[in-house]
Amino acid sequence: MQGPRASIFLERQTYRRRRLIDWIKFLPVLGFVLWMIPLLWDTGGDDTVSTGAALIYIFLIWFLLVLASYVSARSLKTALDRRDQAMSQVTDEQP
Repeated sequence: MQGPRASIFLERQTYRRRRLIDWIKFLPVLGFVLWMIPLLWDTGGDDTVSTGAALIYIFLIWFLLVLASYVSARSLKTALDRRDQAMSQVTDEQP
């Protein structure tokens, strides 16, 4: 039997940066799923969704994905700049 495990401590900024990278990796999967939703829409009968509405939906999803990617990339750049600045301060302080 093993003894108690030592807890792994992650800095808050490191944790948030990793979750942000995970989100950026997940965005294409989310986009694919959202783009496939119009394929599930009913195409027959009186209460159908028009082609125009489907195109508006697709371009709206596309725009939101671009916007989410932009915001995520800016946030990641800011986080990496902060990390680099902190690392340079640590190396400058050492003799």
